[in-house]
Amino acid sequence: MTQRVNVFICVSLCLFAGVLSLFSPVTELSVSLNGKWRLSNSNGSLLLPAQVPGCVHSALQQQGFILDPYFRFNDLSYRWISLDNWTYTTTFTVAPQMRVKQKVLLVFDGVDTVASVSLNGITVGKTDNMFRRYDFPVRDLLKDGDNVLEVSFMSPVVYASERRKASSYTVPPECPPDVQKGECHVNFIRKEQSSFSWDWGPSFPTLGLFKGVQLEAFDILQLVQVSSVPLYNSSDSHWKLQVELHVDAVQTASGQVTISIPELDSEQTFQTQFLPGKTKNSFTLNINTSSQVKLWWPSGHGDQHFYRLAVKGFQDGFLVLNAESKVYFRTVELVQEPVAGSPGLSFYFRINGKPIFLKGSNWIPAHSFQDRVTPAVLRNLLQSAVDANMNALRVWGGGVYEQDVFYDICDEMGIMVWQDFMFACAMYPTEDDFIQTVREEVVQQVHRLKSHPSIIIWSGNNENEAALATAWFNITVAERQRFLKDYVTLYVDNIRKIVQEEDQSRPFIVSSPTNGAESEQEGWVAANPSDPRYGDVHFYSYTLDCWDWRTFPRARFTSEYGFQSWPSFSTLQPVSIKEDWSYDSKFTSHRQHHDSGNQQMLLQAALHFKLPNSTDPLKRFTDTLYITQVMQAQCVKTQTEFYRRSRSEIIGGLGQTMGALYWQLNDIWQAPSWSSIEFGGKWKMLHYFAQSFFSAVLPVGFEEDETLLIYAVSDLSNDLKLRAVVTVYSWSDLDPVCSLTSDLQLVPEGSAVPVFKQRVAALLAGCGRCSRLTCLLTFHLEDDGGRQQGPTNHHFLSSPKDAEGLQTANITAKVQQDESGFSITLHSSSVAPFVWLDVGNVPGRFSSNGFLMVSRNRTVGFSAWRPTSVAELSSSLTVTSLTDVY
Repeated sequence: MTQRVNVFICVSLCLFAGVLSLFSPVTELSVSLNGKWRLSNSNGSLLLPAQVPGCVHSALQQQGFILDPYFRFNDLSYRWISLDNWTYTTTFTVAPQMRVKQKVLLVFDGVDTVASVSLNGITVGKTDNMFRRYDFPVRDLLKDGDNVLEVSFMSPVVYASERRKASSYTVPPECPPDVQKGECHVNFIRKEQSSFSWDWGPSFPTLGLFKGVQLEAFDILQLVQVSSVPLYNSSDSHWKLQVELHVDAVQTASGQVTISIPELDSEQTFQTQFLPGKTKNSFTLNINTSSQVKLWWPSGHGDQHFYRLAVKGFQDGFLVLNAESKVYFRTVELVQEPVAGSPGLSFYFRINGKPIFLKGSNWIPAHSFQDRVTPAVLRNLLQSAVDANMNALRVWGGGVYEQDVFYDICDEMGIMVWQDFMFACAMYPTEDDFIQTVREEVVQQVHRLKSHPSIIIWSGNNENEAALATAWFNITVAERQRFLKDYVTLYVDNIRKIVQEEDQSRPFIVSSPTNGAESEQEGWVAANPSDPRYGDVHFYSYTLDCWDWRTFPRARFTSEYGFQSWPSFSTLQPVSIKEDWSYDSKFTSHRQHHDSGNQQMLLQAALHFKLPNSTDPLKRFTDTLYITQVMQAQCVKTQTEFYRRSRSEIIGGLGQTMGALYWQLNDIWQAPSWSSIEFGGKWKMLHYFAQSFFSAVLPVGFEEDETLLIYAVSDLSNDLKLRAVVTVYSWSDLDPVCSLTSDLQLVPEGSAVPVFKQRVAALLAGCGRCSRLTCLLTFHLEDDGGRQQGPTNHHFLSSPKDAEGLQTANITAKVQQDESGFSITLHSSSVAPFVWLDVGNVPGRFSSNGFLMVSRNRTVGFSAWRPTSVAELSSSLTVTSLTDVY
């Protein structure tokens, strides 16, 4: 019997991006050209200072030529910027000692996107790819005195259109849907795809030098990149470390390279020869077998231990290169193997030999203007992910490969990264020059990123297999064959081949969603790439009742799912005016880039909640913002809990779910979206819910055939004995009606086990004075010592809109401060669902929010992100619960 087993056994080690020190007998020189440049448009009518790194939009705003691009309808008003051509110019002098170097390179770390580069009036090169680093030899063009450097940008919109016109056939989609108010032919330019618009973001096709520019000069060689791949032999538990030095040498250079990890007592010296030009030089370091290597673990499963790797190069006794980096060891496997009781294959990750349930979300660009994405912004968002008990993020394929610091922080925090290549929701051309720039993009990005342990998988694209398989673009049968050929050419023959040559340390899949190994068997495009028996699934439904778990696919792994909501009023207020503050305004319609999205939110909310109906327009608007967040939080909670409790079950051949990454973590601007964090970092109600539904130990309650079941879900590495404690409350009374406790059940490590089962009618009858309409449930888990494990959860026996006895809760709040920070003590007169605390434009985070209040008193902490006071918080604080919006 032949079994189809597709298991990637991969190991990774991380080196902090960049070289900490580097010098040679004749010192290498590097001169930054960052700072103030000059910027002009095509006809010279605009001439202004511009900061590098930066972009045209940022420069125009900084100099007062435009207002905030995010204000009201400015994404439409400022379309002219992206339709014009722009030139960046700087003048600099060069020290004589740099000009006498054997090689001088002009290096651009990030050019957005199509540009011609000239130095002292002579063209030195062209760029056409936002995702590449470019360098041009300029030694013979440098002169005494002033040197003039010009970077002339072509409109990305015009360039994409011209490339489309030059194409021998249509490559869909031609344009985004009208609701997105975007630009056309984005698939013809190697640029952030969402910059031409998306269903959660504006159209700002940026131009500029969004990363650093510098001159680099050397006589012998330059170390461009250090990367590494550890190799683990499980049979003898032995590590080897393959280190790659990417070197640019002026001429053939012989010498010795010493590679060591002192803490592991491992060091080797190699005789080597660096050939002229750019070369990759590989060395293998044997790790001392007597050393106990400490591993990198995902958040919640262990520490993120690292070592120091030292690399030294000598020529004729002189030190010619010296680099030190952080080193992390871990193994990763993507397991796709037959599943007992199922015709499909598993799809899950083993990290260091341990199956890990991926809990997290999807990452989009944090700003339309990449020069404004600071390390502080990234750290705040990533810390928010970890604080919500996430261990994984998917860097989505329509945005950008993130900055080095993003992956450094993920390494540090233990956030696993599912890394897409930057192709999304489209077919793509395969002309030779397009393929060539993509090949260089992939090589550079893999070299840059493969040393990070946080990255556990490469994925070739976002949803392009599904788009082709299910005829998103109404293509004919003949066209399908053409695009299938293009698909294989781009993602299989080029991207996949490069990744497998350059990085054997982690798995690669061609698309997401995909059937993985099954898609490969079907010629790379499966008949149904969203088959829940294989691979990963993306699932969205806005009309079916999200409280009914039966509507969700029992998939092996779900890498996208979600529901929209609006951000808080305090987030919208700075980019709007009074006439915009209505759910029916032109502004709210303009900000919604998903077709019928505003209506879908209210229709979903109306299934279980009364919609706001205040006669005061502003209150009705803010109440509606609130009810969309309540709806989103409850919907994603229900779906995520379904996936988490499905990890240990196979039902009808389906199940063994091992990943839940909801769409999406962050926002790119102030607008409705699927995010759980608003633009600026404020947590939506969903993110507070995620803190609970991603807990390491979680009780999940649901009904099936009029029976209440409660599962105990555990991500821990040890077995537990747990019981469920169910408390029944009346909507009209804060005192519990009754309480039930189940027997202790064994909950093995990394499993989901039913610990409570009872028919709802019998449960209510046992409580004496309860019905579905008058009562609700809370429940939690206890161990054999009576200690609560995990959060308290809730289960509504009816829609809150039908609840009998639910009263308006009169909640009072008192803000206090002590040495531990700020706290808010709440007092409620009755049961209060979805209690929401908001302090307006005071940035910060509550310890808990959006909760069900079934006690008279509750204290919540608040961490402020800037100096504030009890007086300011007290005056800014509003407390809303469900009945306040009726």
